[in-house]
Amino acid sequence: MRDINSLNKVILIGRLGRNPEVRYLPQTDRAVARFTLATNERFFKPSTNESDIRAEWHRIVAWGKLAEFCEKFLNQGKQIYLEGKLRTRSWQDREGNKRYATEIEAQNIILLGRKDEAEREEETFSESRPSEFPSEESSMPNIEGEEDDEVPF
Repeated sequence: MRDINSLNKVILIGRLGRNPEVRYLPQTDRAVARFTLATNERFFKPSTNESDIRAEWHRIVAWGKLAEFCEKFLNQGKQIYLEGKLRTRSWQDREGNKRYATEIEAQNIILLGRKDEAEREEETFSESRPSEFPSEESSMPNIEGEEDDEVPF
């Protein structure tokens, strides 16, 4: 039950940084999908009279049927509307250090863009296509110990 004076809700509109990685938990055969979502923010620099775009990368996790939906319908560059909640988890890495990760647990995903645009993107999309979003590798901070192999599901 939710505390009446508390709310954990995230709403994002952005583009996928890469195709979702879907795994199935061995004990329950429950699907889990992980992907990144980029959101853009335009800001004005008064000193130079110019505006710039800053991309923010978000780590997303989806469970069960929603994870299967992600596997089937989401791909790199696709624009989506996402509702979810923040989750922080911890684990011990191979050296015994305690690690933390904050992610957005997806609860609802809506595909955006026109249908004909989505079909055209699937036919012509390539990783080298210029975009207003920087590549995920170049703008996402490198956090040691964040390899998937060390993160328990």
